[in-house]
Amino acid sequence: QFSVTYSSQGGHYGISNPGYVPTAGGAPAMFTPPVADSQGPSAPPASMFDSMPGYEGTVAGGGGFLPPPMPAVPTPQPQPGPEQPHWNIPSISEDTAREAFALFASSKCCYSSAPAKEGVITSMEAFNTYRYRLETFTESRSTEWSHEPYSGQAVDAYAQPPPGPWDIPAQPPNFFLNGKKTIKVPYTSSVKSCHSCVGMGRKPCKDCAGAGNKVCWVCNGSGYRHGDDRCHHCSGRGRENCSRCHGQGSRQCDVCHGKQQLLVYINLTVKWTNNSDDYVVEQSSGLQVDNLSKVSGKELFRDSQYMVYPVMGFPDPSVVNAAQRLINDHQARFSQTSRILQQRQTIELIPVTKVTYTWKGNSHLYFVYGNEFKVSADNYPATCCCCTLL
Repeated sequence: QFSVTYSSQGGHYGISNPGYVPTAGGAPAMFTPPVADSQGPSAPPASMFDSMPGYEGTVAGGGGFLPPPMPAVPTPQPQPGPEQPHWNIPSISEDTAREAFALFASSKCCYSSAPAKEGVITSMEAFNTYRYRLETFTESRSTEWSHEPYSGQAVDAYAQPPPGPWDIPAQPPNFFLNGKKTIKVPYTSSVKSCHSCVGMGRKPCKDCAGAGNKVCWVCNGSGYRHGDDRCHHCSGRGRENCSRCHGQGSRQCDVCHGKQQLLVYINLTVKWTNNSDDYVVEQSSGLQVDNLSKVSGKELFRDSQYMVYPVMGFPDPSVVNAAQRLINDHQARFSQTSRILQQRQTIELIPVTKVTYTWKGNSHLYFVYGNEFKVSADNYPATCCCCTLL
């Protein structure tokens, strides 16, 4: 039977076996010990954390988002945005449509440039396609117990009550830009014995089970290579020093870094998120709406304030209805778990032109859309064999 002992001075796990038998060569035989049961839990136990007023629900790993308190002063009421009297769309010229088509054809390795160069435009139809976008910039807060190796940091738990999670100041980044900040909550720091190594600063080496040695890979633990030829790699012992712990049988604790103690405290995570939703008016042009997500349009309307007011006076009623729906949706979704800092709504007019042209006696069409003059031509009339094979 083996016994496992730990020397705090040398940092070794000792293995003893009263019944070992020396080998024929005189070298003592070395045996594989059982795994030393001296490791603490991998996760901190709940008893490790103190109860802090205002943070009773905080746990290791995070306790969810904290609802913001009711505002101390009445929140400002949304104001109607500026009215935009001109909602018209500029149309593109034939030269612009032809140049965009030629550039599109040249970007495709299997497309002939002939239709773009020789095709004759017979008609151009402009479509007003609107995109409404609502952005709600929010701040959310969550807490969790954290720990780090103790190296003499300040310990302030119970010196006075900690400030509430929404009372700790945190400067947000610019509006509508995502950001994150972690803050150590004042007056929550205390010192605890390391749970992982049970306050020893070192843990048994897993590779050698705390023995400091392993089975010799040359003789596979027999002590001999061939017949009575003693293994020179392990000097006939059948085992060799563990390379991972350098023969010590233990390694520095990776949680407390050998300090034996941990500074335990509450971390506050402040997260700023720009929540954005779009609505694009469906059109009968035939162009897939998904294409419009890749382009920009001409901004017709912009309104930014604490809480925006639904769009008024817009000629397309579907945009007005979408604005009302999204504003109500954002208010319901975000006000319960976060604090709304700012909202912004915009309306873009995305130009879409349906171009009909003839080439070799047949009629074809393509679309030019967005400020970037992107082209969509699903049935391009002159592709080489590599495209048809694909």
